[in-house]
Amino acid sequence: MQTGEVEFKDNNVNDNAFEELLEQSFDLQSLERGKTIKGRIVSISSDGLLVDVRSKYEGVVKPKDLDRVNPEYKDSLKVGDEIPVYVLHMEDDDGYVVLSLNKAVVEHDWDRAKQLFNADKGFEGEIISTNKGGLIVNFGSVRGFVPGSQLDVANLSNSDKANQWSNMVGKKMYVKIIEVDRRRNRLILSERIASEEKRKMKKENLLTELQEGDILTGTISSLADFGAFIDLGGVEGLIHLSELSWTQVAHPKDVVKVGEEIDVYVLNIDYQRQRIGLSLKRLQPEPWSQALDHYQPGQVVTGTITKLTNFGAFARVENVLEGLIHISELSDKQIGHPKEVIKEGQDVQLRIISIEPDKKRMGLSLKQVTDPEETWDESKKDGQDSDDEEKNKAVVEGAKTDSATASIDAMVAVEVTETAIEEPLVTTQEGSE
Repeated sequence: MQTGEVEFKDNNVNDNAFEELLEQSFDLQSLERGKTIKGRIVSISSDGLLVDVRSKYEGVVKPKDLDRVNPEYKDSLKVGDEIPVYVLHMEDDDGYVVLSLNKAVVEHDWDRAKQLFNADKGFEGEIISTNKGGLIVNFGSVRGFVPGSQLDVANLSNSDKANQWSNMVGKKMYVKIIEVDRRRNRLILSERIASEEKRKMKKENLLTELQEGDILTGTISSLADFGAFIDLGGVEGLIHLSELSWTQVAHPKDVVKVGEEIDVYVLNIDYQRQRIGLSLKRLQPEPWSQALDHYQPGQVVTGTITKLTNFGAFARVENVLEGLIHISELSDKQIGHPKEVIKEGQDVQLRIISIEPDKKRMGLSLKQVTDPEETWDESKKDGQDSDDEEKNKAVVEGAKTDSATASIDAMVAVEVTETAIEEPLVTTQEGSE
């Protein structure tokens, strides 16, 4: 019985051991050359990595293969880590399965590249080198190529182009995958498309947050004949030529320069066309609000003739305010059209005869300027009538003792004087229109 009992117990042990072995055999993963599997690091030495691949044989990753792995990743490995390995050979001379960690990581990165491509997502990679055609960018263990035509010109300076992008090595670049071909070992990237989409997203976000009247800080990115483009942090707005200054501007370069950082006023937002209109002059005092601080009636100023009309000429005073010279204030002689006296673009000395800042009107006179250095005030205008009356009286008195011819001459002089002292008609461009 004892023997039987002993044999019975042995049979139970053998049965349990057999079941454990059977379970382990089911748990073993099948190995196949060219297949990527999971393994767990058993030991790390100068001979490489010993890896448990859940097979009847252990696997080994040799030093040469480890040297191809990213140094940072290699240094982070430790015993117990689960890693992907690629089966190179089923068994070497020592009975180990020969594995490749580098090839497994590369295959894994190709899979990730395919996933990113399908998801239409970008990534940030480091520029590791350049060639005549473009830049080489790391994507894990895979090298991607950015052709020169796919670079974002906005991110390149003149020195970048002149040095064939060599000064960009070591920098980070946000790109999108535009082609994945594992068989041909081809991974093509685009910074231009990634930047365009990034800017578009930024613009959409900014447009939802912006309001007319906001004040933002931006950088002059480029100049055109019609205005200046402002980079508002990846999103561009436009300051039209007319919004650069309250004074007349011939070209944006007269006011701003590329690279300059300025504050701008949000003038309007076109959500449908995704355009932002900006203004620089709206952050400066409006000239008419300060007109009386700088100009007074009677003051002689320099003006540039800007426009001729049948009723007079408009002139911009010291490139700040625009006023009207009525046709009656152009010359002492009677004229049919202002072009008989002046022409557009001509600089002339003018006397201010009226200012109405609230109506944005200024009356000017060309004929009342006799001497640019002469000081003129309201009292001169007020006393003009009485002075002329005295002159008229003297002419009449003299006529009593002169001949009939002298009397007639005096009467003609009186008529001319009376015509000269009539109040001049002053109007403005706004009032006339």
